[in-house]
Amino acid sequence: MGREGRISQWLRRRPRSGAGGSTGTGAAAARDREDLLMAAVAAGFPLAQAAHPSGYGCSCDRIGCPTPGRHPVSFAWQTQATTDPELVGRWLRGHPQANFVTATGIDHDVLDVPADAGRSALERLEAEGIDVGPVAVCGGGRDGRLLFFTATRGTPEDEDEWWPCELDCHPETMDEHPGLRWHCRGSYVLVPPARLPADESVSWLRGPERPLPDPLTLLEALTDACARYAADGADHESAAWPLGR
Repeated sequence: MGREGRISQWLRRRPRSGAGGSTGTGAAAARDREDLLMAAVAAGFPLAQAAHPSGYGCSCDRIGCPTPGRHPVSFAWQTQATTDPELVGRWLRGHPQANFVTATGIDHDVLDVPADAGRSALERLEAEGIDVGPVAVCGGGRDGRLLFFTATRGTPEDEDEWWPCELDCHPETMDEHPGLRWHCRGSYVLVPPARLPADESVSWLRGPERPLPDPLTLLEALTDACARYAADGADHESAAWPLGR
């Protein structure tokens, strides 16, 4: 109860503009950020270090990085992802500007939808009394996304029932798959709080302290909302259910 109350307080705080401000303000913002990342760790989300915006580009050494601030820093991110708070704390202190990704398909999946469709679905789900788990908003405007954190389907006995996300659910595949994307095995999403280019961010709408719902309880509302979003002329030709295979 105490942890949930603290998380709710953090979520109600308005994010501070800019990267620093006064020394006291910057220190408080850093503490808030660490608290929120530790809340994600406590919720069982395995974290790995990610790049962050730097100037007009990315902190990585890739020239013309197509996804600045949105990708892991190591190719070994799947094995590095951890729920060890001491290790995450060391990473954060060693690289205080770093974003973090959470590896999906281990302890949780993420249903990733356009923000307008996601907000419509969220209103419907909560009006119907369906328990909605953690929800994050990633970016803003036409390109914003809502991330619905759910329980994972894991590895089913019948592999024909399921698929890995390696081919169709990484951030760099956004143009090919702008509708609903199901992040499970082999994928990742940014975990709040995270900074994006153009002063955008990733933040919680519903905090990580919430129990993870079965993804199938959310799927109908999300697919319906994505279908309406596509039909409303949102400059996307792809279907709302963009399976890569």
